[in-house]
Amino acid sequence: MKTLNCRDAGFDCEGKLRAASEEEILTQAAEHARMEHNVQVTPELAEQLRTLIKDEE
Repeated sequence: MKTLNCRDAGFDCEGKLRAASEEEILTQAAEHARMEHNVQVTPELAEQLRTLIKDEE
């Protein structure tokens, strides 16, 4: 399982995304960013987010 913490992306947010693949995480991240932070995830931002995705321990 992969995870991405919203806080790691620089937001003051407790959101934690979990999915089986990086692509699923990025899809969730784009939706979360749009709905919760009014931010559009550009291809450049998606690549930055990809570096923050971790394997769940």
